[in-house]
Amino acid sequence: VEDAQGSKAPIQRMADIISGYFVPVVVGISMVTFAIWYFFGDPGNFTWALINFTAVLVIACPCALGLATPTSIMVGTGRGAENGILIKGGEFLERAQKINALVLDKTGTITRGEPALTDLLVLDSAVGSEKELLSLAGGAEKGSEHPLAQAIVQKAEEEGLELPVLHQFEAIPGHGVRAEVQDRQLLLGTRKLMNENDVDWESQREKIEKLEREGKTVMIMAADGKAVALLGVADTIKKNSTEAVHALKEMGIEVWMITGDNKRTADAIAAQVGIENVLAEVLPEDKAREVQKLQESGKVTGMVGDGINDAPALATAEVGFAVGTGTDVAMEAADITLMSGDLIGVVNSIRLSRATMRNIKQNLFWALIYNTVGIPVAALGFLNPVLAGAAMAFSS
Repeated sequence: VEDAQGSKAPIQRMADIISGYFVPVVVGISMVTFAIWYFFGDPGNFTWALINFTAVLVIACPCALGLATPTSIMVGTGRGAENGILIKGGEFLERAQKINALVLDKTGTITRGEPALTDLLVLDSAVGSEKELLSLAGGAEKGSEHPLAQAIVQKAEEEGLELPVLHQFEAIPGHGVRAEVQDRQLLLGTRKLMNENDVDWESQREKIEKLEREGKTVMIMAADGKAVALLGVADTIKKNSTEAVHALKEMGIEVWMITGDNKRTADAIAAQVGIENVLAEVLPEDKAREVQKLQESGKVTGMVGDGINDAPALATAEVGFAVGTGTDVAMEAADITLMSGDLIGVVNSIRLSRATMRNIKQNLFWALIYNTVGIPVAALGFLNPVLAGAAMAFSS
């Protein structure tokens, strides 16, 4: 927060440029004032010419211009910190108010990121019972750190099942896992993963689509090249997600949801929170590319995420918001960190940015108006330097 308060926002450069011209211009005006009064206004009256010369120098206030931006940045970042919004620098506080498209990661951002296994449909009872298949799935997934994998492991442990020894394990980002458990070659994951390994799942399409319409992520489990079970995992929406999405829309911001889930599940979740723009089946490495596409279409884009795979997208966006309940690398890549892990924090960040920029512009306006009015009044001889000095301090 201290670093942010000491940083310069881009609008500060404008004030610096104005101040750079301001000082020599005011010195010039004061010298012209002296010359006009001494030679024409009250010829030969050196004292009166000197008093008016001094009044112009004293009433002119470059400090008001200099204070306009840093004071607001200091208060803005401080107010943000009080409310659990940590802003890395003045430029991000300024940039946030320009956002007109916001991309929200689904898991852990819109949803809690703590999915639970809700359904296990056995497709081939010859391979094993529900408990046997859950034990195998838990054994295969215990090598993965993905929230969906953890949901399966947790369910198996809750059922008191013993997880078999894992002999081989491979995580395939955005697709699922490949593992060897109890001499069986297991695959758990998406339809793409099944297609790539020639596993026939088409006969189960109706069951899969029914689960997906309920907003569940469906994983297909295959043993030795044959589909044996469907696992439905559901993630609950965070308490304030719907309210935050509506607030963002009212602020004129286009809201997008990005996820690796298939289109049907993604649409079901998006509908619950009121998002119409959905980017589904996006692999982790493609998230940054999707943000870039929005930027190329002329949008000032913000990205909100919590996971390792969100970091490139957070860095690509004009402003990256990291949910504070997420990973350290996401917070490192982001420009603004929300300590609450709540999407209302994004709404508050943008409101804070808009309020700070409005305040900076008001400060600059009054500083310029004060000087525009004050300098001619002093030059015309209407101001005693003592009053001019008081007016200068008051303007700051």
